[in-house]
Amino acid sequence: MAVPPVPQARAAVPVRAVRVPLLVDVVIGLLTLVALPLALVAIPNTISVVAALLPPGVSQVDMIRAHGLALPAMLVTVPLAAVAVRRFRAAPILVAGLTLLALADVAGGYTDTVALVGVLRVLHGIGAGMLVPATLVAVAERPRHRVLLPIWAGALAASLLSAQALALWAIRDVSSWQVTLQPYPLLTGVALALAAAYLVLWMISGDGVSRAEGEILPAGRPTSVERGRLALAIVPAAAIAVLGVGITFDWPPRLVVVAAAVVVVAMLALAALGTFEGPGGRTLAFVNVAVGLVVLPTAAQMTYIELGGPLGGPGLKGLWVPFLVAAATALVGAVLAGRAPEAFAARMTVLGLAAVVVGLAAIRLLVPAPSGTPLVVPFVLLAAGSAVALVGAFRTAGLGSAMLGLSLCFPAVLAGFLLGTGIQVNRLRDAAETAQGDGNALVNGFIDALHMWALVGGFVVVGVIVLASVLARRAAAASADGDVVIPLPTPSPEEDDDVSGNAGPTH
Repeated sequence: MAVPPVPQARAAVPVRAVRVPLLVDVVIGLLTLVALPLALVAIPNTISVVAALLPPGVSQVDMIRAHGLALPAMLVTVPLAAVAVRRFRAAPILVAGLTLLALADVAGGYTDTVALVGVLRVLHGIGAGMLVPATLVAVAERPRHRVLLPIWAGALAASLLSAQALALWAIRDVSSWQVTLQPYPLLTGVALALAAAYLVLWMISGDGVSRAEGEILPAGRPTSVERGRLALAIVPAAAIAVLGVGITFDWPPRLVVVAAAVVVVAMLALAALGTFEGPGGRTLAFVNVAVGLVVLPTAAQMTYIELGGPLGGPGLKGLWVPFLVAAATALVGAVLAGRAPEAFAARMTVLGLAAVVVGLAAIRLLVPAPSGTPLVVPFVLLAAGSAVALVGAFRTAGLGSAMLGLSLCFPAVLAGFLLGTGIQVNRLRDAAETAQGDGNALVNGFIDALHMWALVGGFVVVGVIVLASVLARRAAAASADGDVVIPLPTPSPEEDDDVSGNAGPTH
């Protein structure tokens, strides 16, 4: 008599099928929370804070110039890494990027020349530029991307807000200037271990994706349209990178401000005309430009002003409660935005950007502050508003458009730094000319520069909201009339699978 099959034997396969993907999702979530702050903390140029520790004979100007190469290298790397990660998948790119950061960290403790500092900071920028698109693709291709994508957006917004403070925290009370080249080596090691675990799990479970269920966005190979748009994004990135290096050679501040403003307009034009995958791709590109332009450059100025000294701010220790509250609020707001009905996605984007504008307005009212408590208001509005706006935009766009948006975000960060610095230099010059022995004039100049930048940034974000809304309405009207809004090219046979998979993280 035949022995009936044992039910437990058949149940073993689905149990493993559930556990392995769940473990991959947990590893990706942890990796996102570690890798994004690690990538963003490579941006600030903090060598001037420890300039007194530089060895005799080393030019402070040359060292500042070399240390500032990370962000230009990063913003040029992002579009190239976006193409690479779409072609080769996220796991190997993550490991490669973190390996570069780890090597730069290790070598940072032994460097003693300006040239080597420049090389290591370029490696920092390249590694960081690889991490940002790789973490996004790793998240977007998972079945649980509805949870993971909001975590990614919240982590990015919180990292943009706190990057300057994190970079300064690492070099408090140090006795060696090389710490600026290896601010968080332990965090780099943890991220590399998580990336290695993700790579192993990814190899064990195939690609970690269940395509048959139709629940996820497979990375696949980038289409020719996507590659073309990313190639275009390199142009403003390279232009603003040249400006970022040029300002260290004493280029006139007014010239830098005008040139940076022109590059911002060019990025908005590229977002309006060069996007694809429907109107949602355009909106996501606009959001990335707005968030990149205002969040980190504004938070950096606020952090320096509130460090203490003549302004009597709370110092770094007093700032951590507002930063932690803002980071937690950004993550919670992003998760809630990810769970909202699909019909509210566009409204969430507008509401998120509107919160950023209110946060910039709050800076003019609350900064400087003698304690950290009032700073909770602008920090929360900037971080949570950015996270909600990003999540809302992600839900109406495809992964290719998301890669283009990231390629515009970090050039916008550098543009924000250049515009803010230009405004600050002009304000300080005016204050110095009218000071006439008044010791508070320069202090007031710093505050006035921050307030002016907050005003400028607020107007830019409002302009982005209006521009995105007008173009979205025109697209909707043209679609209702039966017109073609954004023509998508007919894919070649070899690209057909990729195009069909690029529906975007909208489910």
